[in-house]
Amino acid sequence: MSDDTTVRKILQDSGDTWAVVGLSNNTARAAYGVARVLQRAGKRVVPVHPKAETVLGEPGYATLADIPFAVDVVDVFVNSALAGAVADQAVAKGAKAVWFQLDVIDQEAYARTTAAGLDMVMDRCPAIELPRL
Repeated sequence: MSDDTTVRKILQDSGDTWAVVGLSNNTARAAYGVARVLQRAGKRVVPVHPKAETVLGEPGYATLADIPFAVDVVDVFVNSALAGAVADQAVAKGAKAVWFQLDVIDQEAYARTTAAGLDMVMDRCPAIELPRL
């Protein structure tokens, strides 16, 4: 489901605007650390969280639909039970790819998302994958 070719394509070729769903100013959360790594790699990180906080210098939005510009990749830091709905929202938003973080797995969401033409990775972390490229 998450082959190295797809990982590389998303990280290198899918675009530089990443919506990070679940990103807040809580520096102890994995989403914050991963977002910093993505920024250092040249990605624009867009926080998506119900609080719609500004995080790492980028204004936040409560939902993907609230973002007033195109998003290339949707990086998902919510539990597996909620992740499928986020993947569906990413398809509706017109994203090119969806990335489910470590331990976030939803086979049905994967099938729907890839059937819609998006690339998708599950149960991996871009902060771990970037140095491997």
